[in-house]
Amino acid sequence: MSDKNETTKKTPDAKVTVGLQTASIWKNESQGRAFYNVTFDRRYRNGNGDWKSTDSYGADDLLALAKLADLAHTKVLELQSAGK
Repeated sequence: MSDKNETTKKTPDAKVTVGLQTASIWKNESQGRAFYNVTFDRRYRNGNGDWKSTDSYGADDLLALAKLADLAHTKVLELQSAGK
């Protein structure tokens, strides 16, 4: 029996990480076909030392972000070819 107040949070189908940056790969289905979307985030510590997440990138982050996008693209192709 499920609790009506219980929320189910969808998790990514895959993740790829380069340093403190992560690409989360999400599967969506429409008309019997799978489509994949990718979201990017960067982890950092704030002034209090707490870990935070952002989708904003500085100039020094861009090369790693480009590599992360390349790896995410490769992972999406693998998921597509595996029929997942």
